[in-house]
Amino acid sequence: MNYLDAFYHVIFKYPILNLLVFFYQTIALHDLGLAIIFVTIALRLILYPFFHTGAKQQMLMQRIQPHVKRIQEEHKNDREKQAQALMALYKEHGVNPFSSILLLIIQLPILIALYRIILSGLTGGALAGLYPFVPAPTTINAMFLGFINLQAKDFWLVLLAAALQFIQARLAIWRNPAKGAVPSQAEKIAQQMAFVAPVITIVIFYGFPAAVALYWVTSSAFSILQQALVNRHLRKQFGN
Repeated sequence: MNYLDAFYHVIFKYPILNLLVFFYQTIALHDLGLAIIFVTIALRLILYPFFHTGAKQQMLMQRIQPHVKRIQEEHKNDREKQAQALMALYKEHGVNPFSSILLLIIQLPILIALYRIILSGLTGGALAGLYPFVPAPTTINAMFLGFINLQAKDFWLVLLAAALQFIQARLAIWRNPAKGAVPSQAEKIAQQMAFVAPVITIVIFYGFPAAVALYWVTSSAFSILQQALVNRHLRKQFGN
Protein backbone atom coordinates (compact mmCIF):
# COMPACT_ATOMS: atom_id res chain seq x y z
CA MET A 1 0.00 0.00 0.00
CA ASN A 2 1.50 3.33 -1.06
CA TYR A 3 1.20 6.60 0.87
CA LEU A 4 -1.79 7.80 -1.17
CA ASP A 5 -3.73 4.59 -0.53
CA ALA A 6 -2.83 4.71 3.16
CA PHE A 7 -4.04 8.32 3.39
CA TYR A 8 -7.32 7.40 1.64
CA HIS A 9 -7.96 4.45 3.97
CA VAL A 10 -7.07 6.26 7.20
CA ILE A 11 -8.86 9.55 6.42
CA PHE A 12 -11.88 8.35 4.43
CA LYS A 13 -12.58 4.62 4.15
CA TYR A 14 -11.93 3.41 7.70
CA PRO A 15 -13.79 6.25 9.47
CA ILE A 16 -16.81 5.81 7.17
CA LEU A 17 -16.71 2.02 7.60
CA ASN A 18 -16.60 2.33 11.39
CA LEU A 19 -19.39 4.90 11.48
CA LEU A 20 -21.51 2.69 9.24
CA VAL A 21 -21.01 -0.45 11.34
CA PHE A 22 -21.47 1.48 14.61
CA PHE A 23 -24.79 2.98 13.48
CA TYR A 24 -25.87 -0.36 11.97
CA GLN A 25 -25.53 -2.11 15.30
CA THR A 26 -27.00 0.68 17.43
CA ILE A 27 -29.56 3.32 16.42
CA ALA A 28 -30.10 1.93 12.88
CA LEU A 29 -31.50 -1.32 14.36
CA HIS A 30 -29.59 -3.49 11.88
CA ASP A 31 -30.99 -1.66 8.86
CA LEU A 32 -28.16 -0.81 6.48
CA GLY A 33 -30.20 1.91 4.79
CA LEU A 34 -30.84 3.72 8.06
CA ALA A 35 -27.15 3.34 8.93
CA ILE A 36 -26.21 5.02 5.62
CA ILE A 37 -28.65 7.86 6.32
CA PHE A 38 -27.14 8.40 9.79
CA VAL A 39 -23.60 8.28 8.36
CA THR A 40 -24.54 10.84 5.70
CA ILE A 41 -26.06 13.19 8.27
CA ALA A 42 -23.01 12.81 10.52
CA LEU A 43 -20.64 13.56 7.63
CA ARG A 44 -22.67 16.57 6.51
CA LEU A 45 -22.71 17.96 10.04
CA ILE A 46 -18.94 17.52 10.32
CA LEU A 47 -18.38 19.16 6.92
CA TYR A 48 -21.17 21.70 7.34
CA PRO A 49 -18.85 24.76 7.39
CA PHE A 50 -17.38 23.79 3.99
CA PHE A 51 -20.73 23.15 2.33
CA HIS A 52 -22.35 26.21 3.89
CA THR A 53 -19.53 28.45 2.73
CA GLY A 54 -19.66 26.89 -0.75
CA ALA A 55 -23.41 27.43 -1.07
CA LYS A 56 -23.05 31.04 0.04
CA GLN A 57 -20.18 31.61 -2.37
CA GLN A 58 -22.22 30.33 -5.31
CA MET A 59 -25.02 32.76 -4.48
CA LEU A 60 -22.61 35.67 -4.09
CA MET A 61 -20.92 34.84 -7.39
CA GLN A 62 -24.30 35.13 -9.13
CA ARG A 63 -25.09 38.34 -7.30
CA ILE A 64 -21.93 40.16 -8.42
CA GLN A 65 -22.14 39.00 -12.04
CA PRO A 66 -23.32 42.41 -13.34
CA HIS A 67 -20.12 43.92 -11.85
CA VAL A 68 -18.03 41.12 -13.35
CA LYS A 69 -19.53 41.76 -16.78
CA ARG A 70 -18.89 45.51 -16.46
CA ILE A 71 -15.24 44.93 -15.57
CA GLN A 72 -14.80 42.50 -18.44
CA GLU A 73 -16.18 45.06 -20.88
CA GLU A 74 -14.15 47.96 -19.46
CA HIS A 75 -10.86 46.03 -19.60
CA LYS A 76 -11.51 43.71 -22.52
CA ASN A 77 -8.25 44.83 -24.17
CA ASP A 78 -6.12 44.55 -21.04
CA ARG A 79 -6.19 41.12 -19.41
CA GLU A 80 -3.90 42.15 -16.56
CA LYS A 81 -6.07 45.07 -15.47
CA GLN A 82 -9.17 42.91 -15.89
CA ALA A 83 -7.71 40.24 -13.60
CA GLN A 84 -6.68 42.86 -11.01
CA ALA A 85 -10.12 44.48 -11.06
CA LEU A 86 -11.86 41.11 -10.71
CA MET A 87 -9.66 40.10 -7.79
CA ALA A 88 -10.42 43.43 -6.10
CA LEU A 89 -14.14 42.84 -6.68
CA TYR A 90 -13.95 39.33 -5.22
CA LYS A 91 -12.05 40.65 -2.19
CA GLU A 92 -14.56 43.46 -1.66
CA HIS A 93 -17.50 41.03 -1.59
CA GLY A 94 -15.65 38.19 0.15
CA VAL A 95 -15.99 35.85 -2.82
CA ASN A 96 -13.78 32.84 -3.52
CA PRO A 97 -14.38 31.72 -7.14
CA PHE A 98 -12.71 28.35 -6.47
CA SER A 99 -14.97 27.26 -3.60
CA SER A 100 -17.10 24.96 -5.81
CA ILE A 101 -13.98 22.97 -6.72
CA LEU A 102 -13.32 22.35 -3.02
CA LEU A 103 -16.83 20.94 -2.58
CA LEU A 104 -16.26 18.50 -5.45
CA ILE A 105 -12.90 17.43 -4.03
CA ILE A 106 -14.51 16.72 -0.66
CA GLN A 107 -17.42 14.72 -2.12
CA LEU A 108 -15.49 12.42 -4.46
CA PRO A 109 -13.44 10.40 -1.92
CA ILE A 110 -16.52 9.97 0.29
CA LEU A 111 -18.51 8.53 -2.63
CA ILE A 112 -15.63 6.27 -3.64
CA ALA A 113 -15.19 5.02 -0.07
CA LEU A 114 -18.90 4.26 0.36
CA TYR A 115 -19.02 2.55 -3.06
CA ARG A 116 -16.09 0.27 -2.19
CA ILE A 117 -17.45 -0.51 1.26
CA ILE A 118 -20.82 -1.60 -0.15
CA LEU A 119 -19.21 -3.66 -2.93
CA SER A 120 -17.10 -5.48 -0.32
CA GLY A 121 -20.26 -6.95 1.18
CA LEU A 122 -19.18 -5.89 4.68
CA THR A 123 -18.05 -9.40 5.55
CA GLY A 124 -14.76 -11.11 6.40
CA GLY A 125 -11.69 -9.17 5.37
CA ALA A 126 -13.80 -6.16 4.41
CA LEU A 127 -14.23 -5.48 8.13
CA ALA A 128 -10.50 -5.58 8.86
CA GLY A 129 -10.46 -1.80 9.16
CA LEU A 130 -12.76 -1.70 12.18
CA TYR A 131 -11.43 0.04 15.27
CA PRO A 132 -10.96 -2.13 18.40
CA PHE A 133 -13.97 -0.57 20.14
CA VAL A 134 -16.34 -1.25 17.18
CA PRO A 135 -17.36 -4.94 17.23
CA ALA A 136 -17.74 -6.68 13.87
CA PRO A 137 -21.29 -7.81 13.05
CA THR A 138 -21.81 -11.49 12.31
CA THR A 139 -24.00 -10.68 9.29
CA ILE A 140 -25.09 -7.57 7.41
CA ASN A 141 -28.66 -7.16 6.18
CA ALA A 142 -28.38 -5.22 2.92
CA MET A 143 -32.11 -4.46 2.77
CA PHE A 144 -33.45 -0.95 3.43
CA LEU A 145 -36.84 -0.92 5.20
CA GLY A 146 -37.19 -4.56 4.25
CA PHE A 147 -37.72 -4.13 0.49
CA ILE A 148 -34.86 -2.14 -1.14
CA ASN A 149 -31.70 -4.15 -1.85
CA LEU A 150 -28.90 -1.64 -1.31
CA GLN A 151 -26.33 -3.78 -3.11
CA ALA A 152 -28.38 -3.74 -6.33
CA LYS A 153 -29.42 -0.87 -8.62
CA ASP A 154 -32.60 1.04 -7.81
CA PHE A 155 -33.90 3.46 -10.44
CA TRP A 156 -36.48 5.06 -8.13
CA LEU A 157 -33.86 6.08 -5.58
CA VAL A 158 -31.76 7.56 -8.39
CA LEU A 159 -34.83 9.42 -9.67
CA LEU A 160 -35.51 10.79 -6.18
CA ALA A 161 -31.88 11.91 -5.91
CA ALA A 162 -32.20 13.73 -9.25
CA ALA A 163 -35.44 15.44 -8.16
CA LEU A 164 -33.85 16.65 -4.93
CA GLN A 165 -30.82 17.83 -6.91
CA PHE A 166 -33.15 19.89 -9.09
CA ILE A 167 -34.86 21.49 -6.07
CA GLN A 168 -31.52 22.38 -4.48
CA ALA A 169 -30.20 23.84 -7.74
CA ARG A 170 -33.31 26.00 -8.16
CA LEU A 171 -32.95 27.29 -4.61
CA ALA A 172 -29.34 28.20 -5.36
CA ILE A 173 -30.32 30.63 -8.12
CA TRP A 174 -30.13 34.25 -7.01
CA ARG A 175 -32.76 36.37 -8.72
CA ASN A 176 -32.39 40.11 -9.18
CA PRO A 177 -35.26 41.66 -7.19
CA ALA A 178 -35.44 44.71 -9.48
CA LYS A 179 -38.66 44.78 -11.49
CA GLY A 180 -38.08 43.85 -15.11
CA ALA A 181 -34.41 43.05 -14.48
CA VAL A 182 -32.74 41.00 -17.21
CA PRO A 183 -31.22 37.75 -15.87
CA SER A 184 -27.43 37.87 -15.72
CA GLN A 185 -25.27 35.38 -17.58
CA ALA A 186 -24.51 33.61 -14.29
CA GLU A 187 -28.22 33.32 -13.53
CA LYS A 188 -28.88 31.89 -16.98
CA ILE A 189 -26.11 29.32 -16.50
CA ALA A 190 -27.46 28.43 -13.04
CA GLN A 191 -30.94 27.93 -14.52
CA GLN A 192 -29.52 25.65 -17.19
CA MET A 193 -27.52 23.69 -14.61
CA ALA A 194 -30.69 23.17 -12.57
CA PHE A 195 -31.86 20.94 -15.42
CA VAL A 196 -28.48 19.51 -16.41
CA ALA A 197 -27.43 18.42 -12.89
CA PRO A 198 -30.36 15.99 -12.38
CA VAL A 199 -29.63 14.37 -15.75
CA ILE A 200 -25.98 13.94 -14.78
CA THR A 201 -27.11 12.48 -11.45
CA ILE A 202 -29.23 9.86 -13.24
CA VAL A 203 -26.47 8.96 -15.69
CA ILE A 204 -23.81 8.60 -12.98
CA PHE A 205 -25.77 6.92 -10.20
CA TYR A 206 -27.89 4.56 -12.29
CA GLY A 207 -24.98 2.14 -12.51
CA PHE A 208 -24.15 2.34 -8.79
CA PRO A 209 -25.58 0.23 -5.96
CA ALA A 210 -28.69 1.71 -4.35
CA ALA A 211 -26.63 2.39 -1.20
CA VAL A 212 -24.68 5.13 -3.04
CA ALA A 213 -27.91 6.61 -4.43
CA LEU A 214 -29.36 6.63 -0.89
CA TYR A 215 -26.31 8.55 0.30
CA TRP A 216 -26.88 11.12 -2.47
CA VAL A 217 -30.61 11.37 -1.66
CA THR A 218 -29.85 12.10 1.99
CA SER A 219 -27.03 14.50 1.12
CA SER A 220 -29.25 16.38 -1.36
CA ALA A 221 -32.07 16.66 1.18
CA PHE A 222 -29.56 18.10 3.66
CA SER A 223 -28.35 20.52 0.97
CA ILE A 224 -31.91 21.78 0.42
CA LEU A 225 -32.27 22.67 4.10
CA GLN A 226 -28.82 24.24 4.10
CA GLN A 227 -29.55 26.27 0.95
CA ALA A 228 -32.76 27.57 2.52
CA LEU A 229 -30.70 28.80 5.50
CA VAL A 230 -28.17 30.46 3.18
CA ASN A 231 -30.97 32.17 1.23
CA ARG A 232 -32.56 33.51 4.41
CA HIS A 233 -29.19 34.79 5.64
CA LEU A 234 -28.47 36.57 2.34
CA ARG A 235 -31.94 38.14 2.27
CA LYS A 236 -31.32 39.55 5.74
CA GLN A 237 -27.81 40.70 4.78
CA PHE A 238 -28.76 42.41 1.52
CA GLY A 239 -32.39 43.25 2.25
CA ASN A 240 -33.99 41.23 -0.59
